[in-house]
Amino acid sequence: MQFPIEQIQNMIYVIRGLRVMLDSDLARLYGVETGALNRQVKRNQNRFPEDFMFQMTFQEYEVLRCQIGISNEGKGGRRYQPLVFTENGVAMLSSVLGSKTAIQVNIAIMRIFTKLRSFHLLENNLVNEMGKLKSDTNKVFKIVFERLDDLEDQVTPKLPEKRRKIGIR
Repeated sequence: MQFPIEQIQNMIYVIRGLRVMLDSDLARLYGVETGALNRQVKRNQNRFPEDFMFQMTFQEYEVLRCQIGISNEGKGGRRYQPLVFTENGVAMLSSVLGSKTAIQVNIAIMRIFTKLRSFHLLENNLVNEMGKLKSDTNKVFKIVFERLDDLEDQVTPKLPEKRRKIGIR
């Protein structure tokens, strides 16, 4: 089963400085109800420490809702704040769910997390290279301006110190 990378990539958010996926998005990908996914997680709570999965605070969920445009849920909506899963938590989900679909979805998600990590490293390398280039360029310009100042001093004629100035006294 193949999943569009963009679709899955758009389901990865940064919360508390971690890349995570919402329980509802994962449930949709796995083809199960969010409640069923969360019940399986609760039954296997010991497999999901805080760095694998955590529940969002009300404030975090409100910020996320505003950012991505989740509609206000009325009656029949969520009663609890969403669970979010880090990369390790998503990997653990496949062992808890165990279906072929879960395994295929999991493989696709792991590939995307790996690509995101590669992009992040590439971005850091580019930022470092640009910083080095900026520093080197500043050094070159400093040298050029110093040389221009030296040339200006050499070319400008020396005037006697007690010369008669032109203008009104």
